[in-house]
Amino acid sequence: QVQLVESGGGLVQAGGSLRLSCAASGRTLSNYAMGWFRQAPGKERAFVAAISRSGDTTYYAGSAKGRFTITRDVAKNTMYLEMNSLKPEDTAVYYCAGRPRSTLRVTEGDYDYWGQGTQVTVSS
Repeated sequence: QVQLVESGGGLVQAGGSLRLSCAASGRTLSNYAMGWFRQAPGKERAFVAAISRSGDTTYYAGSAKGRFTITRDVAKNTMYLEMNSLKPEDTAVYYCAGRPRSTLRVTEGDYDYWGQGTQVTVSS
C-alpha cells in the first residue's frame, strides 16, 4: 500500500502563496487518483481538488477554482497543491488522499489512503 506524507504548510499573510507537497512511498503515485481535502477548526473535512490517475483530468471545489492548482510529478512520486491569493478562510489542516482507481472523486469516503495533514494558517 502507499504511504502519504504532506509538507509545505505554514503561516502566510492574506494574499500570499504556499505550495503543499504530498510525497508517496511504497507504491507509484501514477497508480492512484489523488485528492486534497482540508479541515477547518470546528468543521468537517472538505474536498479541495483532485487529479485522475492518468493526470489528464483535474477538478476543483468552487472555493479553490482559479486560485489553487493540483499537479503531480511522477518522477518524484509527489503531488502538489499550489495555493495563491490565500484568504483567512483557507486556514485549515490540509490532507492528501489516494485511491487505487483511475477516476477522481470528491467524497472522502472514496479514498483509501491518507496522509497525516499539514497546517495552513492565513492571517488577515
